[in-house]
Amino acid sequence: MAMKGIRNIGLFGHAGSGKTTIADAFLYLAGANTRFGKVSDKTSLFDFDPEEINRGCSLNLGLATFSYKDVTINLVDTPGYSDFIGEALSGIEAIDCAVMVIDATGGIEVGTERLLQYFKKKNIPLVFFINKLKKENTDFNKLLSVLNETVGKNVVPLTFPIGEAETIRGVVDILKNKGFGAKGEETEIPADVKDKIQQYREKVIEAAADLDDRLMNKYLEGEKIELADCLDVLKTGIATGKVILCLAGDALELIGVTSLIDAVIELIPEHTLLPDIAIDSQKVKRADDAPFIGYIFKTVVEPHIGEMCYIRVLSGRVKTGDVVNNITTANAEKINQMFTIKGKDRSEINELTSGTIGGFVKLKGTHTGDTLAAKSIKKSLPKIDFPAPSISMAIVPKAKGDEDKISNGLARLHDEDPTFTFAFDPEIKQLIISGIGELHLDVILARLKRKYGVSVDLTKPKMKYRETFRKKTEAQGKYKKQTGGHGQYGDCWLRVEPLPRGEGFEFANEIVGGSIPSRFVPSVEKGVKEVLQQGTVSGFPLTDIKVSVFDGSYHPVDSSDIAFKIAASMAMKANAEKGGIVLLEPISEVEVSVPESYMGDVIGDLNSRRGKIVGMEGAGKIQKIKALVPEAEMYKYSTSLRSMTQGRGFFNMKFHHYEEVPKEIAQRIIAEAQKEDK
Repeated sequence: MAMKGIRNIGLFGHAGSGKTTIADAFLYLAGANTRFGKVSDKTSLFDFDPEEINRGCSLNLGLATFSYKDVTINLVDTPGYSDFIGEALSGIEAIDCAVMVIDATGGIEVGTERLLQYFKKKNIPLVFFINKLKKENTDFNKLLSVLNETVGKNVVPLTFPIGEAETIRGVVDILKNKGFGAKGEETEIPADVKDKIQQYREKVIEAAADLDDRLMNKYLEGEKIELADCLDVLKTGIATGKVILCLAGDALELIGVTSLIDAVIELIPEHTLLPDIAIDSQKVKRADDAPFIGYIFKTVVEPHIGEMCYIRVLSGRVKTGDVVNNITTANAEKINQMFTIKGKDRSEINELTSGTIGGFVKLKGTHTGDTLAAKSIKKSLPKIDFPAPSISMAIVPKAKGDEDKISNGLARLHDEDPTFTFAFDPEIKQLIISGIGELHLDVILARLKRKYGVSVDLTKPKMKYRETFRKKTEAQGKYKKQTGGHGQYGDCWLRVEPLPRGEGFEFANEIVGGSIPSRFVPSVEKGVKEVLQQGTVSGFPLTDIKVSVFDGSYHPVDSSDIAFKIAASMAMKANAEKGGIVLLEPISEVEVSVPESYMGDVIGDLNSRRGKIVGMEGAGKIQKIKALVPEAEMYKYSTSLRSMTQGRGFFNMKFHHYEEVPKEIAQRIIAEAQKEDK
């Protein structure tokens, strides 16, 4: 079948904006699905994962390849919840054009603002689709103004609604000068919107004139400009990111969706017209006869076939049986089987060409972010910059002996979702799982149970408290043991002094005149380090101190390494008794992004968690609050933030420094730690 090219389109937006409904509507209207699948009816072609069906929202990147008007469309649907931002970032790597879906009842949400930053960074052509316009109190014109303010670029309307709010029954296509009802059938343009058409035509012409000197001169001289004269200029503006298209509709009612598909096909640049792929000093054309380059943007584990890598072929072609290089890992991979994907359905194929998207199975060591390429390509493309996990929980197996199964299952889940990590922490002796938010970890554990048959309990991770000295001290440690034959003798004086926060541990040998032979000094240091690990008052490690050995004595026969190690340990404990030991706690740097209206609540909540607000900055209607908060107070914060902001806030958090724990809290922590040790 002769195709007029390929369009790789991604649907993005805040949670609940209707992305998956649009994706299902696309397939239905293009004839790629016989019915209009719906999330609410559990019949969506994209939300087929059991967790997605149960929760009624997208949790994974969804993919469908289909044809429409002789164009191959690879459609990527992404989750809107901030907990699953990793899936959206994977989706960005697969597309040539982003459709940002705006809920007309909610406007520009935090998730929308965040994604716009990513698109700007990658310079991806962008289309806005204002959805859910059939709901009450919606205003397309007002939202169009807000979008222009938010992105600071020309947002050009291509369609606008016929009717208002609940009375909307179709859209007017400005370029075609036609009205379209539900399912895209042509409908009459009412007389009362004809003035609006001229108003919106002017916006299109102004945007084109801004980009083209010839059109600008005609515009300034009052000459008539036809919309047809603007099309090529608009296409260039869209491709270079200077123009953003905006369309109206209500996907659940199938209003405006056909116009959206048509706009993408007609105005978004075809894959071969995109800039060459730049890898180091090499430039590669996006053509079938160019060297093969493919990017793995997502890995999924399928029940019957194992790991499947979703690949976007950027240039060249690849056939079943080919051997290609994994440039990232420097290993060869044989391509055994490949598929095109439509929701949960797969169709086996023998070849993928430039611009296409498909799935590879049975690869040996290829994962998300890897570059597969021909031998002539020497460098890999950049890995996806996934955000670091924000929250951590400890897990405990429900059944003994499940540890290996849990470890294997978690490793596979990490391969699917790199924003999820896990590791056993030897200091607190807990298996720690980390993710973007609590919903993220809930979903991971539900998958662990369903896919790998193991159940775990979540518990609060133990805090990594530290001890330190408040003042400078000196003390002796003397170990003397007489038995038959050789005895044991070690004697040392240690000085301990506090260091600035974050300096860790320093050891100094200040022995003068050989009061302790140099061969025993390393044993003194070993004894000190053992006490550092065990702590003195609470069992938490010591930090931010300098320990100097400055005097001592030895016995020519009875002194030994073990004796000096024990003596050093005794000297450290003696110093601790007079050193005013204090407890330190980890402090996290927290950045919370919320709409302005929730700022007061969020700041009040952070203050109640012993947080210190250190800065605020605005980005449109979104405010970023920066704070330093004790890690112990951030347990289950994402749930609190979600309820406080009705799901409109998100945060990230990373370790910043250690700080002294307030006295009354420290006493409680030490008492609990001593109780645990008994």
